[in-house]
Amino acid sequence: MPDAIQSAPIAPPAIIALIGLGQMGLPMAARLILAGFQVHGADPSETARALFEQGGGKAFADAAQAAKGASAIITMLPNGKIVRDVLLGANGIAPRLPKGTLIIDMSSSAPTDTTSLAAELAPFGLPLLDAPVSGGVKRAIDGSLAIMAGGPEVEVERAGPILQAMGKSIFATGPTGSGHAMKALNNYVSAAGLIAASEALLVGRSFGLKPDTIVDVLNASTGRNNSTEVKMKPFVISEAFNSGFSFALMAKDLRIAADLATHLGLGIPQIAAVARLWEEAKGKLKPDADHTEIYRYLAEAFDNGPVQG
Repeated sequence: MPDAIQSAPIAPPAIIALIGLGQMGLPMAARLILAGFQVHGADPSETARALFEQGGGKAFADAAQAAKGASAIITMLPNGKIVRDVLLGANGIAPRLPKGTLIIDMSSSAPTDTTSLAAELAPFGLPLLDAPVSGGVKRAIDGSLAIMAGGPEVEVERAGPILQAMGKSIFATGPTGSGHAMKALNNYVSAAGLIAASEALLVGRSFGLKPDTIVDVLNASTGRNNSTEVKMKPFVISEAFNSGFSFALMAKDLRIAADLATHLGLGIPQIAAVARLWEEAKGKLKPDADHTEIYRYLAEAFDNGPVQG
């Protein structure tokens, strides 16, 4: 494939293969279809494939079949180990892809694993971008995700129309792995803010403050953060605990952030402490717990009632 073609932006009606049609993958695929791309989806779930085809995509159980004819492969999978297995495992698709096919890992993976994966894909002539997202299911549905793209500038430019179809804020974060590093650090700050807001709610309640008053004052003051604005009333105070982002995934991202700090030789105790707290809580909550249920775990420590599950 000529270099001039490889450097051109990948625009509709190009074929995009999206591997992983879960809670985030399905609405992201829908945005690509709406933008005019031909989208091939792959997922082992028959239900997910059926929903995807109802939205106008072409679904496959096998990733290799979905990848045929694709200009770009998007992976939206639980972790980097699964991403690597899809690409380079025993039945990996990488050796069968034409040189120049762009790989975009939009999962939450460890940045050090991402740099290793890029090196392994290089002999096949397959460039890799790490482009994880932030914003949750709601913003995946309306196409307003924040996307953090790490990798060569020319490849970020090639991916421009693809990323713009799914996100409102696209950030070129730097070299390969920097997108995944930024995502982990973002979730660390988010998780720390949720812990702080939850603890403030528990202490305030114990003193006699009304929960809604606590949140209203925080949102009108310097304590305002994403959790106080978006999560406390609809998901925590209501005890709905159904924000759509799992506890296990948040715990995984926090471990990635803590491990990155360790890998860099940085003695930053707070990141490690937050990661440990979430890992301990994960062991006491149900496997499918929502990440806002950190409040329920903290409530036990405050003697506000046992955690069920």
